[in-house]
Amino acid sequence: MEKLKKLSTVLIIFTLASALICIAKAQASAENMESFYEGEGYPGLSINVKATKETNPGSDINVTIWIECTAKNLSIEYLYLSVYGFRGGQERILLKNITHIAERIFLDYNNVSEGNYIVYIFNDVWYRIYTELHFKYAIKETSYGPYTDGFTMTDVKNVYLEELENTLKNLNESYQQLNDTYWGLNSTFKQLYQAFWESFQMNLTAENFVLLNQTFWELHQNYTSLNQTYWDLKGSIGGLDTTTNVAIVLAITTVCFAATTIYLMMRKPKQYW
Repeated sequence: MEKLKKLSTVLIIFTLASALICIAKAQASAENMESFYEGEGYPGLSINVKATKETNPGSDINVTIWIECTAKNLSIEYLYLSVYGFRGGQERILLKNITHIAERIFLDYNNVSEGNYIVYIFNDVWYRIYTELHFKYAIKETSYGPYTDGFTMTDVKNVYLEELENTLKNLNESYQQLNDTYWGLNSTFKQLYQAFWESFQMNLTAENFVLLNQTFWELHQNYTSLNQTYWDLKGSIGGLDTTTNVAIVLAITTVCFAATTIYLMMRKPKQYW
């Protein structure tokens, strides 16, 4: 029983979440809809066509046809939409024929009807959607039409042009960065050139650089040789210092020994009584 309650709770939560998602999608779809045709100049008949405001190639658009009858004994023989797109933004091609009313029907007075349809936008179509509304109707024995009203609808983005524009923008930014880097390096080179001239009294060329590099390695070898000679001489001087110190100690010892000997020899012996 406890498991059943938990399962019921989960199902209720899932149902509510699904409903909220559907409502959100419906609201988003409604917000992206716009009225593109309002035919109110026809006796006894009002027609409104809504569609998606804008879209991308390779997407669907929603189209809504709304009809209101304001006359008695009104019948519609046919009503359909021809939806066109522009391939490459220029060549007009038929995307879809939307048949809302295919054969004669009678509408009740103050009747309102609505139909929702989906039209696929081809990948190579952009610019605007052009639509033609075709219809014919009658009130009692009086016939009206046939009528053909043309109007533009959904904006179809030229994503390829936008991508090219973004690419061009990025290239321009990269070019500007490279240009700034170039002028910075050019300024640094001028400073190095001036410092090179002041230091060596010669131009900063590849030949002069190779010559200076060769001179540097020759000086480096000479320095290494002199450094080795220095340490060798220092070692020799250290040996000489040790020998000198030993000689001095021996000399002092010898002098002291000689003085002691002379003193003892010159000392008179004691007289015993």
